[in-house]
Amino acid sequence: MTENISRIYSCEFFPPKTAAGKENLDAALTDFKQFDFSYISCTYGAGGTTQEGTYDTIQQIMQHGFAAAPHITCIGSTREKIASLLQQYKEAGVSRIVALRGDLPEGMDDPGEFCYANELVEFIRHETGDHFHIEVAAYPEMHPQSTSMQDDLLHFARKIEAGANAAITQYFYNVDAWVRFVEDSERLGITIPIIPGIMPITNYKQLARFSAGCGAEIPRWIRTRLEGYGEDLDSIRAFGFEVTLQLCEQLLEAGAPGLHFYSMNRAEPTVSLLKELGL
Repeated sequence: MTENISRIYSCEFFPPKTAAGKENLDAALTDFKQFDFSYISCTYGAGGTTQEGTYDTIQQIMQHGFAAAPHITCIGSTREKIASLLQQYKEAGVSRIVALRGDLPEGMDDPGEFCYANELVEFIRHETGDHFHIEVAAYPEMHPQSTSMQDDLLHFARKIEAGANAAITQYFYNVDAWVRFVEDSERLGITIPIIPGIMPITNYKQLARFSAGCGAEIPRWIRTRLEGYGEDLDSIRAFGFEVTLQLCEQLLEAGAPGLHFYSMNRAEPTVSLLKELGL
């Protein structure tokens, strides 16, 4: 059992698109009340395509008594739009933001007034001072669009210099990747918490698709085992739980300042992990 000492535990939801999805989210948030989450975040579509849904979901999260952290993506947006959004969140009582570059929507060539996440962080600080605690993204296995690991680290450093308070990583299944990334960051003078992102393994086909898109590596031994189970979902989930639990334990033992769970709007996988970890 890993003792919970001043660590940051959080999870991520995406805005539900249907009434049934909203009810499922309510049920998940109710299940999560047994844990002391530092905050719960909510994703934001490319170019603001789910802006309204994000705001509604943030309200839903806060109604359940959790601190909420909306994602804000800047690609394809303007300073005026971002400033308006920041004011809206300030008025709603939000004090935490996950600041991301985001992906350019299909069919759109103009990135807008922001090209990189560090520009967004700098703008948030200029507009709101220290009102928001700002989380940014980190990529222990390198951002898929970076030319090298060193280049990726320099991009990360610029986000910190712009005023970020902490970072959440892309999910991964290799503890050494996180350890090395933290060590490399410290050599650049970066001392903010770099919190590992955890993706529970419940569906191999879905995980393989996500990983191909975001550059997260599924180690060969894990991929081979998952492929071998075929359509046996119970075995996939049982093995996936063991792998993810071991990953969490090893990260906490290695000094991780917390864990951020990609919940996919489902409570059970994250709840099971947290209970087994003794949190």
